[in-house]
Amino acid sequence: MITAVGMADEISIMVIAMVAAMLVMLVSAGAFSGFVNRHPSVKILALAFLLLIGVMLVAEGMGTHVAKGYIYFAMAFSLFVEMLNLRYRKKRVGR
Repeated sequence: MITAVGMADEISIMVIAMVAAMLVMLVSAGAFSGFVNRHPSVKILALAFLLLIGVMLVAEGMGTHVAKGYIYFAMAFSLFVEMLNLRYRKKRVGR
């Protein structure tokens, strides 16, 4: 959504992108909140992602460059580990 707004030259394209993103968020909010409520560790992971992005933005604002690759890799790795953890718990409960 932000990329579409940033790359668009016409206001109508920006408005369409924003409305479409809002509709997608409204439709999927229930499913996401249900998933997060069933898995509290995902809630902690999401809060950690927000903290990581906040610290990165503060550091960038103070003039320190943080390579985005490190941030993306850390987030992808922690998400991968959490998915393995969820799969392990699901198999363990099913026994």
